[in-house]
Amino acid sequence: MIEIPECITIAKQMNETIAGKAIKKVIANHSPHKFAFYFGEPDTYSKHLVGKRVDTITPLAGYVEVSLGTTIMLFGDGVNIRYFPNNDSLPPKHQLLVEFDDLSVMVCTVQMYGGMWVFTDGENDNPYYIAAKQAISPLSDKFDKIYFMKLLNSVSGTSSVKAFLATEQRIPGLGNGVLQDILFNARINPKSKIKTLSDVQIDNLFESVKYTLRSMAILGGRDTEKDFFGNFGGYATKLSNKTYKKPCPVCGREIIRQPYLGGSIYFCPTCQTV
Repeated sequence: MIEIPECITIAKQMNETIAGKAIKKVIANHSPHKFAFYFGEPDTYSKHLVGKRVDTITPLAGYVEVSLGTTIMLFGDGVNIRYFPNNDSLPPKHQLLVEFDDLSVMVCTVQMYGGMWVFTDGENDNPYYIAAKQAISPLSDKFDKIYFMKLLNSVSGTSSVKAFLATEQRIPGLGNGVLQDILFNARINPKSKIKTLSDVQIDNLFESVKYTLRSMAILGGRDTEKDFFGNFGGYATKLSNKTYKKPCPVCGREIIRQPYLGGSIYFCPTCQTV
């Protein structure tokens, strides 16, 4: 799933690969998917995109925004965006295919759910998109301890740390995936209540949000997610489905997985006590 590190990685790769190219052909909704979301009717995408030239690609929290003059292509969490240097060996099923003037191709597929929106700049008033555009990135210097404490103080003390970090779009692009290593590095359990955190734990949590996300971005995303070229990221996750039931890298105890707040959480019962 696309979260902050993957958005940064994919946007960078797209800027290096497709910026400046003109769109020659577009196929939208070739393989209908119940949870593939479009802006308006997908059969209008060709009219809006063909002949347009890619300007810049911007990571926006959990979105990748492609600017083509006044036209925007926006990709959300859950969309697999892949680049093919030519039109050979393309996947037979896809929800959006964009061919460029040099015959290279960008293919988007959806497994669980995902949005591929094409619209005129300013036309999309989706609140999650607006929040992503207005949010301060955790990798920005503006995301300082004062800003973090404002976010923390905006939630009830009975809320869990996972609820604080990964729900309600308080930090857009920080989802359940990157959450696991953030909390492990801070030595905090996902179920811990905000009111139980000490000042030291709060400091550790703030530092871990910034350090962990920066490390993931620098290394090209997590090793559980793929980039624009279909390669796994270089950041080795400490807690994920790849490390489930393996020894904790600190104490050696087996990592635990549990369902919690609509997704799985991973934690070490020794290093991350509630």
